Amino acid sequence: MTERKPQTKSSATISENLWAVKEEIAAAARAAGRDPGAVTLVAVSKLQDEHKIRQALEAGHRVFGENRVQEAKAKWPQFREDTPDIELHLIGPLQTNKARDAVELFDIIESLDRLKLGRALADAIEKSGRRPDCLIQVNTGEEPQKTGVLPADADDLIAACRDDMGLPVAGLMCLPPQDEEPSLHFALLDEIARRNGLTSLSMGMSGDYPVAVRFGATYVRVGTGVFGPRAA
Repeated sequence: MTERKPQTKSSATISENLWAVKEEIAAAARAAGRDPGAVTLVAVSKLQDEHKIRQALEAGHRVFGENRVQEAKAKWPQFREDTPDIELHLIGPLQTNKARDAVELFDIIESLDRLKLGRALADAIEKSGRRPDCLIQVNTGEEPQKTGVLPADADDLIAACRDDMGLPVAGLMCLPPQDEEPSLHFALLDEIARRNGLTSLSMGMSGDYPVAVRFGATYVRVGTGVFGPRAA
C-alpha cells in the first residue's frame, strides 16, 4: 500500500515543516541503503505568498519549484538578488513560446516532453548562453490529460534531445496517477533512466515521497508538506 503523509499541522512553522520533511527523506534513504545527501527536497512554492517563501529562505532552504513561468518571473528575481544561491526548478508544463524565459530564469527544467519543445530550448540555450539541466517528463500512467512522453517513446526522445540537439539532459521526471500505486511508476521511471545512463530522478510529492526515495528519487517535490495549503 502507498504511504500517505499526515496533513501538515497548521500550528507548525515552515522551518519545522522543512526539518520534518528532510528528516523523513533521510530516514527513507537510510532504510534503502542510500546516502541521504543524494536526495534533494524541492519545496514547491507555486501559489504560495512571498512571506512564506521568505520564511523558507530564512530557515536555510534554497531549492524551490514553480509551475508557471510567468508566476516565477514575477516573484523570484528579487529573491535571487537577495539570495544568489537559490536553485529554481520549473516543474509545470512549458509552452514553446516561453522557452527563452524559462532558460533565463530556471536552473533545472523538469518538463521537457516533446521534440518541438526540445528544439525551442536548444535555440534559447544557444542564444542566452545559460544551460539549465533538463529532465524528460515521462507520462508513466499514459494519462491523456497529462503532459509527458509515453514510456514507449521515451528512449527516442532522450536520444534526440541529448545526442542530436545537445541538450543537457540530466534525468527524468514523472507524476503518477493519483489512484494507482506510485511505486510501480517510480520503478518504471528508474528502469528508463538506467538504460539511458541518466542519474537524476524527480519523483515523489507530499503524499508519497518516502516511497519515491526508496525507488531512487534524487529530487522530491513537496508543497503542502512544507508550506501548508496553497492560496486559492
